[in-house]
Amino acid sequence: MTTRGVLYVHSAPRALCPHVEWAVAGVLGVRVNLDWIRQPASPGTWRAEFSWQGQAGTASKLASALRGWHLLRFEVTAEPCATAEGERYSSTPELGIFHAVTGIHGDILIPEDRLRAAVARSARGETDLSAEVAKLLGKPWDDELEPFRYAGEGAPVRWLHQVV
Repeated sequence: MTTRGVLYVHSAPRALCPHVEWAVAGVLGVRVNLDWIRQPASPGTWRAEFSWQGQAGTASKLASALRGWHLLRFEVTAEPCATAEGERYSSTPELGIFHAVTGIHGDILIPEDRLRAAVARSARGETDLSAEVAKLLGKPWDDELEPFRYAGEGAPVRWLHQVV
């Protein structure tokens, strides 16, 4: 079953840009040439975004291929399809990677065991419940990435299709 999504590379040093393209090409199975533009939120870095179409699970493969590059900020989204919920991955150098399952309207769906664990940590006094829920919703990642998202308004988008 196919789905589609978007990869947002919010900031990457120039030297990392070809490596991002190679990693994405390795996942999609097609040559990738992204339209890189300067990222005004972080001088000396570049940004790109494109839409992709592929099998369910492609978003996790893209996130895994880009994960761990210390100076890279990115997000990958996938729309829900008949066989899978939607997904959202966000990654920053400071916070690492965040994953959320999304529903048909884009809402984050939090599994009940994660909610129960957050409530239990709060009940033991280990953390504040509102802070735990904020983490489950990806708020720290949203807060860090928001200036990079805003700076990217008007960037070109290109559709790429995974070879199956």
